[in-house]
Amino acid sequence: MSFKDKLIENKVPKHVAIIMDGNGRWAAQFGNERTFGHEHGVEAVRSVVEGAGEIGVKYLTLYAFSTENWARPKDEVDALMGLLVQAISDETDELQKSNVRLQVIGDVKSLPQHVQEKLSWSIDRLKTCTGLTLVLALSYSSKWEILEAVKRIAEQVKLGKLEPSDIDTDLMDCFLNTSEMPDPELLIRTSGECRISNFLLWQIAYSELYFTPKLWPDFRKEDLFEAICDFQNRERRFGKTSQQLIS
Repeated sequence: MSFKDKLIENKVPKHVAIIMDGNGRWAAQFGNERTFGHEHGVEAVRSVVEGAGEIGVKYLTLYAFSTENWARPKDEVDALMGLLVQAISDETDELQKSNVRLQVIGDVKSLPQHVQEKLSWSIDRLKTCTGLTLVLALSYSSKWEILEAVKRIAEQVKLGKLEPSDIDTDLMDCFLNTSEMPDPELLIRTSGECRISNFLLWQIAYSELYFTPKLWPDFRKEDLFEAICDFQNRERRFGKTSQQLIS
């Protein structure tokens, strides 16, 4: 029996976020450069997007490129940007057939102009899709996002449109990049690393964390189903006791 067959339909998380890690180590196993791993990571993205759509996940957020990744060697960054444009060009038609909408979070203005244009093109092509929403986190970091939100709130206070007493968690949610989507119930990280790496720190306050040793290029939709099975077997208390959940 596959993990998909074990899933409880009404307990599938609405939002799954994934830190796609291990491309470089995967490439090194074959004696190749890191970009070889990034290229094969696209196959994992394709499989996971397909799997998420099959089981009714509403939002799938993939950590594709962090603000810290700009510090990597220029050749690798350039290759990543080129691969991103190529992947968008190659996959948009298939995403449209699968009724997948595309969104982007992060400092998009810091991306090369040709990348921004290709993203805008794809987002526009897919805007009427009503199935899974694929969210790419590009030039993203949670500290950057929270800082930008605080600056915007401060500006509203300065203009007299908000009072300091108006600031609460609901208001903060409204100023984040993810304001139009629910918080992730499940965060997956591949490659065996057990850290968050500045990803959705505000939004994952009560997310379930799942770490797998599998490197990202080897990750497939059956691995996603396994992670969700694990998620469905957990007790989510949100600060309450087990007894309170029963009563």
